[in-house]
Amino acid sequence: MKTGLFFGSYNPIHLGHLVIANYMASFSGLKEVWLVVSPHNPLKQKSGLANMYDRLEMAKLATENAPQIKVSDIEFKLPQPSYTIDTLTYLQERYPEKEFVLIMGADNLASLKKWKNYEILLKDYHIYVYPRPGANVSEWQSHPSITFTDTPEMEISSTFIRKALKDNKNIQFFVPDNVLKFIEQKNMYR
Repeated sequence: MKTGLFFGSYNPIHLGHLVIANYMASFSGLKEVWLVVSPHNPLKQKSGLANMYDRLEMAKLATENAPQIKVSDIEFKLPQPSYTIDTLTYLQERYPEKEFVLIMGADNLASLKKWKNYEILLKDYHIYVYPRPGANVSEWQSHPSITFTDTPEMEISSTFIRKALKDNKNIQFFVPDNVLKFIEQKNMYR
């Protein structure tokens, strides 16, 4: 059973994340996609991150009607910051019957050589890549472990959402309604 792992801060989760997850679960041959909420990405600043439990709850709210998309808090139980290779090793031990596939944007693929043990990732796992504007991934075009997908491009980012909220802009239709309600109830990102 091929399970896609889509790691992210989800700070907050938005429709771009959901389109990618649904595309991967429905059009790429994966059986399911797990949104792995990362408490802290080692390549990003920790300041500005909403509480990890709030980010987890928003991801759960956003996917409650999507049975092919699950939300995972596996990295909450592992040492921080989270390194993908360590999480994959842990998951493989815990779920030996699953074949895990990494889902990442072309922008992350472009910086893959900065990742801890990226060579092992490429040797032991398959990576499904979704397009991102301006990402140069030419060096990876013919790598046998990498599959480039035709996932629709979404020009939405969590940074955009947070800035819009800070500026009191209307973000309806950028995040699911129940996520927007959660953000408003907790007065997040203001």
